[in-house]
Amino acid sequence: MEFDRTGIILYTVAYKECVVFYEQTLGLNKLFKTTALTCFEFGGSYLMVELDTVQDGQKTAEERTKTCLRMNVPNVSALAEKLIAKDIVVDYQEHSWGTIAKFHDPDGNLCAFKDSKMFEAQISAFKKEHGH
Repeated sequence: MEFDRTGIILYTVAYKECVVFYEQTLGLNKLFKTTALTCFEFGGSYLMVELDTVQDGQKTAEERTKTCLRMNVPNVSALAEKLIAKDIVVDYQEHSWGTIAKFHDPDGNLCAFKDSKMFEAQISAFKKEHGH
């Protein structure tokens, strides 16, 4: 399987502090941002710092999901179907900002496929808006 890009999503309740840390302390370059996430260049990959809005107070800090291994692909639906055919539970979602398919590895780590087209469009729009 070949990926267009790979990334790590960091779900955090300390969103603003983490953005400052990765941007100013570590000096990572920003690829794009929205109101609740900031995406940085991260070597040959990307690091997406995202506000943890799913956190409902029911899980302790140790129990909540803090990371997701992200794989950008041309066809999320096709790959999701391949996983489903292998009896892997897949949470397939279509949104205005793109299509994702979330699933877990055998140890319970969250993974997700994301459509490359919409991701690249977010980067292009940010560059245009900020004169890059």
